[in-house]
Amino acid sequence: MRLITESFTQRRQGGSSAALALFPDTNVSTKDEWAHAREAHEHGDYAAEARCYKEMAERGDARAQNNLGVMYDTRRGVPKDFAEAMKWFRRAAELGSAAAQANLATMYYNGHGVPANLGEAAKWYRKAAENGIAYAQYQLGIMYESGQGTPLNFAEAMKWYRKAAEQGESYAQYNVACMYSLGQIVAQDDGEAVKWYQKAAVQGNPHAQNNLAVMYEQGRGVAQDSREAMKWYRKAAEQGIAAAQFGLALMYDNIEASDQDYAIAVKWYLRAAQQSNPEAQNNLGRLYEDGRGTPRDYAEAVKWFAESASQGTPAAQFNLGRMYETGRGVARDFGEAAACYQRAADRGDPAAQFNLAALYYNGRGVPHDYVEAHKWLTLAAGQFPPSNPEGRRRVERSLRAVRTKMSRAQIWEAERLARQWIVRTS
Repeated sequence: MRLITESFTQRRQGGSSAALALFPDTNVSTKDEWAHAREAHEHGDYAAEARCYKEMAERGDARAQNNLGVMYDTRRGVPKDFAEAMKWFRRAAELGSAAAQANLATMYYNGHGVPANLGEAAKWYRKAAENGIAYAQYQLGIMYESGQGTPLNFAEAMKWYRKAAEQGESYAQYNVACMYSLGQIVAQDDGEAVKWYQKAAVQGNPHAQNNLAVMYEQGRGVAQDSREAMKWYRKAAEQGIAAAQFGLALMYDNIEASDQDYAIAVKWYLRAAQQSNPEAQNNLGRLYEDGRGTPRDYAEAVKWFAESASQGTPAAQFNLGRMYETGRGVARDFGEAAACYQRAADRGDPAAQFNLAALYYNGRGVPHDYVEAHKWLTLAAGQFPPSNPEGRRRVERSLRAVRTKMSRAQIWEAERLARQWIVRTS
């Protein structure tokens, strides 16, 4: 959360600016005093700047009181002292400084200089919001949306987000876009979502940039445009958004890629993987396994499959199982392969269900069990999508083969277990 300082100019600013300009009360402080404070600030003499504020603050200048509070909060020119910051914010807030009202609310929200009190935070954010502070309007929206210090009220949240968004507050614009995208409180409208994501994205909001990329990639609310999608993914990715790093890598991975394109995919998968993005970890493992965009390295593939599998990614659990089954990058271990396949199969992964069935059929890493093999083949047959008819035919061939080794009672038992699994997991 940020604090708001009073600017030295007399121009009134809106939006997400860190400065709210007020006309100085010349009956309290002179223009020369403010000029001295500005000169000290511009020369980096923050101790002198703080002294100027303190002299004016003690005479009741609300602007100076607020700025002095910020200096105590940020340890600029004075020792860090939340209690002193709180004192000066309160004095200025009670004199009607909207910036100080917002800052006082932030202190209550964070529990700085005072025990945390969300009710008091909401009270002061409301005062600042009603006085036009965009950041306070945004924060009040968050409190209504989350039910912190206020009753849960999505309509009020949207109202305050919109007010802040219309003043240019980028995170409010992002939240308005999300509400349109999800159809919360307002009718679902991808066109409106794109409009507000765009406004926030051009201000550098990385989350809006990522979501705008998704809209362009999927053609939601805007004509599908892979170039625009890549542009916005890149902007968000360069700001460290793991989802954008993954999205950008995936686009390079999925185009008719050259070795250079795969190398770019590896670069961005790696950045996302290092931030624990499980899909990026799995895809990075796949590129290391295949030697695309990077030298083939089965040990690295196993490492990234394992990282992703530990987060519950079925595809990675399946891939890790394959590596254990084949002994690539790791000592061959059918028991570990079966355990990996089991975890993915329990999550509905048809390829893992098929491979687990094969282990039961052959008695590798698990007891030899035709009933279990038939159960997992039955489940896999129902999971393969129409886009993979060959996979389904392969499963059906295996089912016919295993049935030749089973009694009618065993087949009935396998089918009962499959139905039971479906009921349990649905």
